[in-house]
Amino acid sequence: MDEALRAETVRITGHQGDEIEAYLAEPLGDGPFGGVVVIHHMPGYDSPTKEITRRFAAHGYLAICPNLYWREAPGADPDDAAATARAAGGVPDERLVGDVDGAARYLRQRPSSNGKIATIGYCSGGRQSFLAACSLPLDAAVDCYGALVVGEPPEGSGLRVGPIGHLAGDLSCPLLGLFGEEDKFPSPEQVEELRGILTEHGKQFEFHSYPGAGHAFFAVDRPSYRPEAANDGWQRIWEFFGRHLASA
Repeated sequence: MDEALRAETVRITGHQGDEIEAYLAEPLGDGPFGGVVVIHHMPGYDSPTKEITRRFAAHGYLAICPNLYWREAPGADPDDAAATARAAGGVPDERLVGDVDGAARYLRQRPSSNGKIATIGYCSGGRQSFLAACSLPLDAAVDCYGALVVGEPPEGSGLRVGPIGHLAGDLSCPLLGLFGEEDKFPSPEQVEELRGILTEHGKQFEFHSYPGAGHAFFAVDRPSYRPEAANDGWQRIWEFFGRHLASA
């Protein structure tokens, strides 16, 4: 595998025509390549998320991460931007869908695109990946421990988003879910609830839950990191995208 890539900050057209910042990483070569929209976690459009975006490019995917907090805090430090967005109640669902749609359209217009697009998100981004897949025509989606797909926000969180499990009937693509058995948001019970909803609707999905892992087990810069679970999760992501994003 040739891991040569190019990465840069770009501007894309998001929800309601707004211009927002995004981080683009793409393999060097003619392609064609599948595309991945990386949806950042609640801590924001930060260096670890940009590293994940480059990781997809190194594995042969066009990848882009839109800055979902750009309107609230353009150019701000990721921690400050995240605090500002959280104080505002989080990213509105309608706006999230518009921004992901803009990112997907941007990737599809790249000369090396094969036209296939997936989303992946972690934590709040996991919920938003599910939301995007229920709202847009996608080829695959990955939910990494996305809280509040089912269940209400914890008291005092300040978040103004609610559960979206009722949208499962509109899921447009296969879904991969990766969860920790020690997580509370989502809890194992909530994961099973979502499994039941998707089964009821006859959707194509696969869930994997890891013992000894809690929330954010992919995060290499946090104490929550669980290498065994993360390494297995990455392997499942590569296999999943390999099946669903390959050129026809």
